[in-house]
Amino acid sequence: MIKKIGCFIFSLVVLLALTSVASASESQKKAIVLASFGTSYPDALKSLINIGELVRNENPGVVVKHAFTSNIIRKIWQERQTDTAFQSENKGVPEEFLYIKNPLATIADLQNEGYRTIVVQPTHVYAGEEFADLKSYVAGFNSIKTLKAKFMPFDKLVLGRPALGEPGKSPDYHEDIEIAAKALAEDVAYAKSRGAALVYMGHGNEYFSTGVYAELQDQMRRMYPDVNIFIGTVEGFPSLDTVTQGLKHTNVKKIVLKPLMVVAGDHANNDMASDEEDSWKTIFTKMGITVECIVKGLGENDQWVKIYGQHIKDIINE
Repeated sequence: MIKKIGCFIFSLVVLLALTSVASASESQKKAIVLASFGTSYPDALKSLINIGELVRNENPGVVVKHAFTSNIIRKIWQERQTDTAFQSENKGVPEEFLYIKNPLATIADLQNEGYRTIVVQPTHVYAGEEFADLKSYVAGFNSIKTLKAKFMPFDKLVLGRPALGEPGKSPDYHEDIEIAAKALAEDVAYAKSRGAALVYMGHGNEYFSTGVYAELQDQMRRMYPDVNIFIGTVEGFPSLDTVTQGLKHTNVKKIVLKPLMVVAGDHANNDMASDEEDSWKTIFTKMGITVECIVKGLGENDQWVKIYGQHIKDIINE
């Protein structure tokens, strides 16, 4: 009888220990969500893949997921899930992008799988419309208050900042701009080697101030005084007209034209580098300027990618 009781107690202790280990393991599950606007260009995914690889290498044991904020781009990928011709021609596309979800669904899936500590890191260049919406999503999740604390969906759900920082006292976004300018040193050196000015096309936004692009331009001009540097945006200020006026004023005859965007997608390929009448390349060429287009996203620049890795570390430390 005593022996049976002893066996029962031993079994109970083992069961409780295993349950405790399982609970501890569950609470320690951590994940990072890389939230991007997205791209429909398979070749442009290399920028996002590069960011994902760096973040995974710097955070061993942490699950890293991609998410796209653009409804239109996600719909394109959803249609490709049953497009056998596309899949046959693009066998290198990671399955994760073929079945990409928005940040809300990605966070919800992770929570459902037992991840209670999640960092959402935007790959946005600056704190504009996309970042504001993403911030609202995270705030919405964090507003959940269950009756019992143990049923709260997250231990921690936090949001990192874009490459050029965000408004506020700390961290100082001016320091983020300086770091970003340093990350673009290779572009400046290349333009200098070609005897050319360096022109960037940023995305910008119609509803948020895009003055941070002008601040980045000012920082780069002070940091690299030997090269003419211009930054314009598709939406907002500085506009294409601002750039063309600057090129005329400085009598520039040759430029290196690059996208100031994480991925080299539709804007980079069509609005910037195509032969269409209204592309930046065509407009500059008609001004008598020799244009060299480099269609590479910022995500292919390892120094720029390190910015996102550092912002993840910053929010974790906070």
